[in-house]
Amino acid sequence: MHLRVPRPRSLAGQLFAMQAVLIAVVVVGYALFSYISDRGQAEEAAGRQARAVSLAIADSPSVAEAIRTSDPTARLQPYAVRVMRDTDVDFVTIMDPEGIRWTHPDPRQIGHPFQGHIERAQRGQTFTETYTGTLGPSVRAVTPITDDGRIVGLVSAGIKVEEISKRAQEQLTALSGVAAGALLLGAVGTYVINARLRRHTHGMNADELSRMHDYHQAALHAVREGLLMLDGQYRVALINDGGRELLGVRSDVVGASVADLGLPSQLTGALLASEPRVDEVHLAAERVLVVNTSPVSGGERRGTVVTLRDVTELQSLTGELNSERGFTQALRSQAHEAANRLHTVVSLIELGRAEEAVEFATAELELAQALTDQVVAAVSEPVLAALLLGKTAQANERGVELVVSQDSRLDDGLLPPSLPARDLVTILGNLVDNAVDAAQGAVPSRVTVAAYTEDSGAGGSELVLRVCDTGAGVDPAHADLVFQRGYSTKPAGEGGRGLGLALVRQAVRRHDGTLTVTEAEGGGARFEARLPLGDAGGGGSAPAAVTGSRPGSGGAV
Repeated sequence: MHLRVPRPRSLAGQLFAMQAVLIAVVVVGYALFSYISDRGQAEEAAGRQARAVSLAIADSPSVAEAIRTSDPTARLQPYAVRVMRDTDVDFVTIMDPEGIRWTHPDPRQIGHPFQGHIERAQRGQTFTETYTGTLGPSVRAVTPITDDGRIVGLVSAGIKVEEISKRAQEQLTALSGVAAGALLLGAVGTYVINARLRRHTHGMNADELSRMHDYHQAALHAVREGLLMLDGQYRVALINDGGRELLGVRSDVVGASVADLGLPSQLTGALLASEPRVDEVHLAAERVLVVNTSPVSGGERRGTVVTLRDVTELQSLTGELNSERGFTQALRSQAHEAANRLHTVVSLIELGRAEEAVEFATAELELAQALTDQVVAAVSEPVLAALLLGKTAQANERGVELVVSQDSRLDDGLLPPSLPARDLVTILGNLVDNAVDAAQGAVPSRVTVAAYTEDSGAGGSELVLRVCDTGAGVDPAHADLVFQRGYSTKPAGEGGRGLGLALVRQAVRRHDGTLTVTEAEGGGARFEARLPLGDAGGGGSAPAAVTGSRPGSGGAV
């Protein structure tokens, strides 16, 4: 047998119960206060009524005339009964100055002393009191009757407390109806409000909501991915630590419009888009981000949920992989060419021309080694040397001559650890790829690369990477646009174009460098990246490059 533990009441249910009790207490309290207040007001009204009746009787000339007769009761008793009936009081008692009754609702009480206080009336004062007499508790007024300045009698008019209670109960009945209506209306209103609250809280109680909030806060700040929530007006409703770091924004952006965050225009456009965005690649200040957006709707647009993933390293690795793929293709082509040369050597030997075969093979080997030596002599930094050798072969496959300029000089170990090889590959590799694309098909088809260090003029040195091509060049009006993601003069291929130069600018900015594009000598574009080296760099330019080429060698260096 399983015991089912009752689930705690939801927050909406708790609020409904609390509000219902509160309304009930307020209504009942108000009804009790009104009853007590109405009862007091009823007693005051009864006192005023009794006082008015007693004063009217005392001022009546017929009463004074009846008192002067030998039998006042005979004339005053019918008069008192008629006044009681007409004024809706419970008794009217007229008595002599000593308090002996001349009239009474019960004729048997005539001739007996009045039960109550008459001392003040005997002194000529009119007063009101609550007293228990022969008819029970009553509110009464006692007034002296004067004739030519002398007190010749006293009159008392009163209303029983029982009648006053009946009047208050009648008012209480009406008040109870109003209170019941107010309680019902309040209960209905509370139920409607809490039904809406129950929908918004999904029937959860306060502990569950508190626990969910704690989990939400922990998860929000624990995930490395960026999370951004926008409201219906595209204002930042929520952003986690990862989102602030990836977007490079300050901590107090909640409530700010996306358009005011200072993000790149294309990233801002993606965040402001009404339709979902799936795995779009965008560049922030120093990062490559994969952006996904999902509108939040519930009958109307309520906002947008944005997730951000940092793929800066992944994009860099992808670029390196593409370079390796290019190297592989170049090696495959070189292997095919080497096989042709080997067949030539074998054929020469079979024809009995061994000396010519040796001469042909030796010349090819010397030329290949010379090219390698020339590149390493100019750029002995191993990563850049390997990159240039590979790019030379790639360019040759596409009919473009790649030249390392004579003023290049970059010794091994010259670059500081703060300038990683991966960033150098990103910068120089993308600049060369862009230049080869531009120079392909031009006459002549040439790309010239320069890499050297020079004094920056501020007590330090800087690395200069310059790539020139013989292509169509860059329109000065578009000099800044070429570094934005998506800009390209080539048709879009698989995965899109226009990301390489944007990555170059991002890497250069990451190292506080500068990147410029101008017109090259003889036409084409001239891209130059300058990266500060601090005190680690040295040296300068020195002639150390060869600009010759050979057929089928994989380009010129």
